[in-house]
Amino acid sequence: MSFLIKLENISKTYLLAERQVPALKGINFTLQRGELVAIIGSSGSGKSTLMNILGLLDQCTSGRYLFADEDISHLAKDKLALIRNQKIGFIFQSFYLLPRLNALENVMLPLFYRGIPRRQAEQSAREMLDKMQVGALHDHRPTQLSGGQQQRVAIARALIGEPEVILADEATGALDSRTSHEVMDLLIHLNRHERRTIVIITHDREVSQRCQRVVTIKDGREQIS
Repeated sequence: MSFLIKLENISKTYLLAERQVPALKGINFTLQRGELVAIIGSSGSGKSTLMNILGLLDQCTSGRYLFADEDISHLAKDKLALIRNQKIGFIFQSFYLLPRLNALENVMLPLFYRGIPRRQAEQSAREMLDKMQVGALHDHRPTQLSGGQQQRVAIARALIGEPEVILADEATGALDSRTSHEVMDLLIHLNRHERRTIVIITHDREVSQRCQRVVTIKDGREQIS
C-alpha cells in the first residue's frame, strides 16, 4: 500500500479572547490507501479538529499536509474546496441531508457541483442508492426516512463522486445499536471489497475495535495503538 495522506508535525492553535489555545500539538499521521482507521478520543481531545484538517474544512497553524504526495498545507481556499469536492467524501452523525430534497436529489447534489449533466447524475445516483439498499426510497424526503435509511442515503452521497478517502465523523452516533452495527457492516464491506479508504472519527470503542488500526488522540497529541 502507498500513503494517501501524511500529516507531518501538524499543530493547530485557536485565538480565543486574545488567548492562544492549542488544539493539536505536533500530530504525525499516515493513512495508507485501502486502510480502515479509527480516530478516537474524548470530548476536547482534538479529534474533531483533526477531522476538520483531514477534510480540508480547516487549515493547520504549522506542519505539513501531504495528499497523494502534494503538499496542500497552505493552498488557497478555492483550491482546497476543489480537492475537497473531488477527493473527499463526508459522512456525518447528523446526516446533513437537505430537507427540501428527496433522497435521489440529495445524492445527485455533489455531481451538480462538478457540472455533471442531470440525466447522467440521476442515473449514477439511482445506482448508488440501489447499492446502499435504499433505491426504493429515492423519492422520499429525509423526514420520511428512518435514521438508518438517512445514513445510507448520506453514504451514497459520500460515495457518488468516487472520492479517494471517506471521512466518517461519528457516523453511528445518532443510531440505535442494531442500526449502528448495520452501518459499520456497510463501511467494512466498502473497505474490504471495494478497497475504499475510510477514516472513522468516533468515541465508541466498539466501533473502533472493528477497524484495522486505531489512533487515539489525547490532549491534542496522538497515541498509536
